[in-house]
Amino acid sequence: MIKIDTSIILATYNWPEALEIILANLVLQLDRHPNVEIVIADDGSKSSTIEVVTKYNAINSRIKHVWHADNGFQKSMILNKAVASSVGEYLLFLDGDCIPFLDYISEQMKLRQNGYFVAGNRVLLSKSYTKYLLNNPNKINQVFEWNIFKWLIAKITKKVNKSLPSLRFGNGQWRYWRDTNWKYPKGCNFAVSRNDFLAINGFDESFTGWGHEDADLFVRFLHHGVKIKDGRFAIPVLHLWHKNSDRGNERENMSRLLSRLNNKGVIVARTGVSQYLTEGTTNE
Repeated sequence: MIKIDTSIILATYNWPEALEIILANLVLQLDRHPNVEIVIADDGSKSSTIEVVTKYNAINSRIKHVWHADNGFQKSMILNKAVASSVGEYLLFLDGDCIPFLDYISEQMKLRQNGYFVAGNRVLLSKSYTKYLLNNPNKINQVFEWNIFKWLIAKITKKVNKSLPSLRFGNGQWRYWRDTNWKYPKGCNFAVSRNDFLAINGFDESFTGWGHEDADLFVRFLHHGVKIKDGRFAIPVLHLWHKNSDRGNERENMSRLLSRLNNKGVIVARTGVSQYLTEGTTNE
């Protein structure tokens, strides 16, 4: 039996159409990577999401579902629960509105490096093009096959906001130019070792509601001595357009984040992943 070495932590909430596209994509990659599992971090979705998960779990049993009841935006909590349920020594974090390219897992493995977490990037899709792809999911793979010219046309016509995501570059020194810039990484697409995640006790659950729980995580990584490795031109994702979440807690979360920026003693989350490592998680 092949040991699971890598866990994809896929956050989702009540968007089964997007989840279906992402899982269809990742299942193809799992066939080439038998040491990888997917753990779906479900922040309280309804039964339509569970139906999608059940469908893909029947295709590949290395797809798990970690769910808790909907009690508002509790992304930090469900991500911690999902990590506790995972077994991989390396963690790839994806949001449920982000479609990875078909070489996502293989490119992630090339970037893996001790002492660093990898900051991926995203390609923003327009509202109209997002609607088109959701209505025509069979067209997604065609996007991944676009050459530079087609990407340029897509940018000019405002379907996407970037024109070079199909390019791939290896491990150059430029990947370390922004190794302490906490503003650069995005919580929708990053990777880190399990040991480094556990060392800072994962996401801080005092960050409730939308906003800055990911930046807080990255700042505490940096305080712990784990630097940033730039994942551009390797692991882009297509970011589907959607309405903004309720941002009523953003100011409070930002204030908490700013208070920690220059306090290098803030490393370990007071309420984090450790509680689920000892008590267990809810898997359905």
